Formats: sequence, structure tokens, C-alpha cells
Amino acid sequence: MKRLIIALGIVPALFIAGFALGAELRISKQYGLNYLPLIVLEQHKILEKNAKAAGLGELVTSWTTLAGGAAANDALLSGSVDIIALGVPPFIRLWDKSKGQAKALVPLSEFAPSLTTNNPDVKTFKDFTDKDRIALPAVKVSLQTLLLQMAAAKEYGLAGHDRFDRLTVTMSHPDALLALTSGKSEITGHFTQEPFLSAELKHPGIHVVLDGYDVLGAATYQVLAASTKFYTQNTKLAEVVVQSVKEADAWIAANPREAAELYVKAAKSKESPAEILTMLQNPHAGYSITPKKTTAFSAFLHEVKAIGNKPADWKELYFPPVHAEPGS
Repeated sequence: MKRLIIALGIVPALFIAGFALGAELRISKQYGLNYLPLIVLEQHKILEKNAKAAGLGELVTSWTTLAGGAAANDALLSGSVDIIALGVPPFIRLWDKSKGQAKALVPLSEFAPSLTTNNPDVKTFKDFTDKDRIALPAVKVSLQTLLLQMAAAKEYGLAGHDRFDRLTVTMSHPDALLALTSGKSEITGHFTQEPFLSAELKHPGIHVVLDGYDVLGAATYQVLAASTKFYTQNTKLAEVVVQSVKEADAWIAANPREAAELYVKAAKSKESPAEILTMLQNPHAGYSITPKKTTAFSAFLHEVKAIGNKPADWKELYFPPVHAEPGS
């Protein structure tokens, strides 16, 4: 949180900066199968194709991979990227702290994370003790943190929502996977995404103690976000981004085997295409540009006083290109 607050001190510098066509469009993504649409955009050059068709000329894009929502927020606020990919909760915190000067462009995926452990004494998430440490992308602000808090609130009441926060440790998914499976680290739990989830479950003794879908169900868990200054100065380009994500989603749905192969190659995944295909066929998961249960996140964040401003509805959090969607 300290990093986020420090970064928010430079908000004015960020929102003075504009984007000139012909310059480089800088986009960040994160680790995991939930960001597959962005891999499709990058590898198939869909943004460049659609920008040219829209009369925007030759678009140059650059991609960077960040480890979590806090890092993504910092990158946007510092002006080092133009568009960020992150979980919905850290995005809502950014929207709140920036007083609406950052909004979501388009939903990315409906892949919920799950909490695993290598501790045989932990049968459910309620069994974690002070001897345990739970790795997740960012303490306090990540999607995983909020799902753990929501689960705790259901069990212990709103006052106990942060009961397990003291056990959490910031760590990237790849590093946490290595820590958990080695059995030689203080890390005994990992709130993780696919394909890291399936990779961990291959190891004897590692098991799921909290399924993210049991907390909130089908929902938008990751989004692309940008500053309002960027959107205002580049509305047509923003519309191209939304159109391109929708195109990538459709391609994945129509070509799941090819999508699995593309992910393995681009992400240098240790999983086989067949294993990734199985993950893509998860009936709970998917890719859609329709915002789902966004206000469930914002309502909880406001209720626990993690944000000071409660959006009137989901459209207050999103730029206009997705307002026609049947969101929530």
C-alpha cells in the first residue's frame, strides 16, 4: 500500500502526459492464462491491424510483464506505460485514489484464482495459523487478497475480514510456485492462477483449500485500464483496443487448441498444449468484454473502508466503449 500511496503522489504528472499517434503504445500484462487475450493481441498483431483499418496509421506497440496489480498501478501512475492489465480490486483502488482519473477500458477474463497449500494440517483456509505464510501477487491490494478477505468476512463477520492478512507475503506466481513445491520455504500457501494452479496440484500433498469461484462465482476478475487523459486524447484508439480484445476473445473461443499452443510458446510454459487446453475448457472460466459483478468488489471495498468513494454503478468505473454491454 505504501508504494501505491507514494505513486499516487505523482498523479498530476501522469495525467498531463498525452499520447501522440505514431509513438509507441505501451501495454503491460501479467503472468497467467487469464491474460491470454493480450498474448493473442501481441502475437497476431491485432491492435496494429485494427488501428490501421481505423485510419490511425502504423501503430507501434510494446509489451511488458509485471508481477501484480500494485506494480501495474505504479507503472501507470509513473507514466511508464499507457495501458495496464490487472485484477479488478487493485484497479478499483486506483480509480478511488485517482478520483476517477483512471478507469477500465475493457474486461479481460473470468478466471478466478484458488488458494493451495502444502500443509497437511490445513484442510480449509480457516486452518491457516501464524506458522503459515501465504504467497500472493501483492499484499493488501491484490485480487487474491480481496477474495481471501471476502471469504473471511463470510466466516467471521465483517470485522474479521482481514484475519489472514498478517500471513500474506508478496511474491510473483512463478516464484511462489517454486517456493511451495520445494517444501523448503516459509511459504505454505499460494493464492494462484492457472497454469500455476494445475502445476502445483501435480505435486503430492498440495491441495486446494479455497476455490475462488466459491467466493464470488462467475465474475470479471481482470481488466485493462488507462488514465482518463489517455482516453480523452485517444478515444478512437481506445475503441480499437476494446474491439481488438473482443476479436481476440472470439479467436480463442473458435480455436482453443491453437490458443493453447500459442500460450505455451509465448509464455514459455512448462505445461503441454493439451494441459492448457483442459484449463481453457473449465466451465467456470472464460473471456468476455461484458463486465460482471464489478460492483460486488467495489461494495465490499467500500464496506471495509478500503476505498473512500463508492461508484454509483459499474459504468462509473468503465470508459464508454463497453457501456452498451449488459454489465454489472
